[in-house]
Amino acid sequence: MDIKYFGHSSFLIRTKNAKLITDPFNSKMVGLKFPKTEADIVTISHQHEDHNNSSAVEESPLLINMPGEFEKKGLRVFGFQTYHDKKNGAERGENIVYKYEGDGVSVLHCGDLGLVWDDAFIDQLGEIDVLMVPVGGFYTIDPTEAVELVKKIEPSIVIPMHYNHAKLNQQVFGKLSTVNDFLKKIGAENVVPVPKLIIKKEELLEEMKVVVMEVSN
Repeated sequence: MDIKYFGHSSFLIRTKNAKLITDPFNSKMVGLKFPKTEADIVTISHQHEDHNNSSAVEESPLLINMPGEFEKKGLRVFGFQTYHDKKNGAERGENIVYKYEGDGVSVLHCGDLGLVWDDAFIDQLGEIDVLMVPVGGFYTIDPTEAVELVKKIEPSIVIPMHYNHAKLNQQVFGKLSTVNDFLKKIGAENVVPVPKLIIKKEELLEEMKVVVMEVSN
């Protein structure tokens, strides 16, 4: 499995047989250009335009925007309904988290998660090798809450997402924390960003590592 980062909460996950894109965004709103790309599957965590621009993906992929179990070309997708805030969706609505299983690797994409789950919910998720977690706060959990969630889930790899940086539309996302705020909290300040992450199940280490990804578009 290999992973590329389009920015914000959007990733391209490629297995031997399938390509999946998470949360494609409206370029004008986010401030980043969404690349021309194809996919077999697109998952949408919630219906905000910085996460639901499925029309940006070429071809006619399997579009998943609800909880449930799905599969295409050997890539399995499990959607779990949760919330965009700490008040059962009263402030920002629902949020779907997706677990992807392919090439023997399990990835959890948290979408715009607004709360730290209890142990009962985490038990439902099962083993997670790679955790894609929002860290910017304001619209989602913040760096401190993200670290708390990481400790509960205990993945092999943590990929932070949905944080502020210079290329984002500052009128919309200026209140978000940066990835460095999260790195300080989790004790991984010297992480060098990578353009692509290649994951092999047999090479996953017991000791957790944080991977910061360069935006590719």
